[in-house]
Amino acid sequence: MSPPPATPDAAPPLSGTRGFLQGLRDSLPFLLVVIPFGMVFGVVATEAGLTVTQTMGFSVGVFAGASQLAALQLMTENAPTLIVLATALAVNLRLAMYSASLAPFLGPAPAWQRALVAWLLVDQSYALAHARYEASPRMPMPARFAFYLGSVALVVPMWCVASYLGAVLGNRIPAGLPVDFAVPITFLAVIAPMLRTLAHVAAALTSVLGVLAFAALPYNLGLLVAALLAMAMGAQVELWLVRRLKDGR
Repeated sequence: MSPPPATPDAAPPLSGTRGFLQGLRDSLPFLLVVIPFGMVFGVVATEAGLTVTQTMGFSVGVFAGASQLAALQLMTENAPTLIVLATALAVNLRLAMYSASLAPFLGPAPAWQRALVAWLLVDQSYALAHARYEASPRMPMPARFAFYLGSVALVVPMWCVASYLGAVLGNRIPAGLPVDFAVPITFLAVIAPMLRTLAHVAAALTSVLGVLAFAALPYNLGLLVAALLAMAMGAQVELWLVRRLKDGR
């Protein structure tokens, strides 16, 4: 009788070096959207009046493209500082949920490693790392950390380089060049594989409907309202599913 096919759990655990290289290789497709996304931010930042130095400080220090673009839009509308900060925080709340889902896999890592992962936590690398950790539960901690480093080793520098190019080139980029396509595609590529449960789908649908329903609110406040409604809906659906499971229905 032939042996059963190997499963991810039965495969030899990755070493640190192999984990890094695997993360590096898995992240390559995301460069197709990270580069134009970064260029869009650089162009928008300079058009909003930021210098190249300020633009780069924004990209390196905040390192969160969606919230950076949201903050810039509000800044150009002369929105109150509190609204700008609240909107950027609301957009970045997803990173707190990312951190919570990575905690079971990276929680035992040293504090400096967890701090580094927290700073470099981005949508693309989170999606890669979470999928890899779930598929390879026997992966040792050094390999998990190395895999995450590999997944950001190209994404992080190319985001910064693309932001710089967008800030420097500015209006020299042809108006007909659709570099802004990268923004929605990036999030579709990240979010779509995560819609695996009814709670995820309910939260995503609520956020879409909420943004549309409250689009008329000033300073993009509809985004804040939609985010809160989506989180509440996802939590309620999750509780409902747990109750149904306990009741055996």
